[in-house]
Amino acid sequence: MPEIQMPKLSDTMTEGTLVSWKKNIGDKVTAGEVLAEIETDKATMEWEATDDGVLKEIYVPEGGKVNVGDRIAFIGGEGEEAADDSGKDEGGGETELVEAAEPAKAPAKKKAKPVEAGVATARTTETKETELRQQEDQRVKASPLARKIAAEKNINLTNLKGTGPGGRIVEKDVVSASSPEALSKKKAPTPEISAGETARISLTGMRQVIAERLVSSLGPVPHFYLNIEIDADALMRVRTELKSGGEDDVTRITVNDFILKGAVVAALREPKVNASFDGDAIIHHGDVNLAVAVAIDDGLVTPVIRAAQNRSLREISAAVKDLAHRARNKRMKPEEFQGGTLTVSNLGSYGIDYFSAIINPPQAIILSIGAIVRQPVLDDTGAIVPGYRMKVGMSCDHRVVDGAIGANYLKALRHLLENPSLLLL
Repeated sequence: MPEIQMPKLSDTMTEGTLVSWKKNIGDKVTAGEVLAEIETDKATMEWEATDDGVLKEIYVPEGGKVNVGDRIAFIGGEGEEAADDSGKDEGGGETELVEAAEPAKAPAKKKAKPVEAGVATARTTETKETELRQQEDQRVKASPLARKIAAEKNINLTNLKGTGPGGRIVEKDVVSASSPEALSKKKAPTPEISAGETARISLTGMRQVIAERLVSSLGPVPHFYLNIEIDADALMRVRTELKSGGEDDVTRITVNDFILKGAVVAALREPKVNASFDGDAIIHHGDVNLAVAVAIDDGLVTPVIRAAQNRSLREISAAVKDLAHRARNKRMKPEEFQGGTLTVSNLGSYGIDYFSAIINPPQAIILSIGAIVRQPVLDDTGAIVPGYRMKVGMSCDHRVVDGAIGANYLKALRHLLENPSLLLL
């Protein structure tokens, strides 16, 4: 079997962080079984093995950053071993691993980054602290194999108690120290911010990419903003009627489902918003691939409902619940984050009345949905009566969408949401 390489788990991913291994060296692995958790530029995702076999080698410890295409592990069959980087000494015994062999070169890719020599975690071990720790490790009595595994798993040998002859650290000591139970005891608690205290919390890979993409969006993309207020009386009335039908929490259609369906149907009526800027051209997309902003612990992800124009209100409701659940539980597939053509971000449930979102390139628009607020309004006779109102914002890429196009889209969206029975067809 070939060595396993860091997969490309999103369309913009160039490197990933190995968050945790779910298997140890020597464990049997079955295709489809979760092998590791990998943090991409968009989310932390569980990565499944593609082959059956035994986990023979782990080249990247937990926390290591790896370029896409770099080797991270080796799963071998019965009697199959990874290439021996350590060699043998004159007495036939093992010699210590000094430097791992350069990983096998993958097929040439367009403008691909060259694979670095040595294990991919070299970047994380080039600090003085690690060098000092390695010097300390050399003074510890340990077998060559134990040293090799400790280096791969970034384990400090000085913290281990050997069970071999004369207190020598052997393979099983290192493997035991790298078990999930042992690691869970060592992990420091997540930093909490308390009043009166200053804390510095390093950015996760996801937050770094969010920062980079938002800066690259708001700078080069010429944003302009349109805003409308929608009469939400009919929307609330239909929602109440559906709720009284006895739906459970899993199948219940929410106000947000109506908004998502409305955003899709309105894009069919004003298709010029369902487009992307592409240098010297504008691409008009045939399908409305609806991206939905979902808040997770590490940041924000936008899973995509593909060809949403072909889905009913109930199908969109089920799809967004499924995607949001799997996004929060790290069960998303890479392709489910890719290819969105317009995005809806709803902060109404957080009590936000109005906001302006930043476009997710190369999309041309993003909708900002505020809370439905009960307030005094004027009816058709001019009388002041209680009513429901909702504010909707739309951020547009002026290279693709002009004011008139954006206004036509919002006009169609307003008509649909003020007449929600149209979305039930």
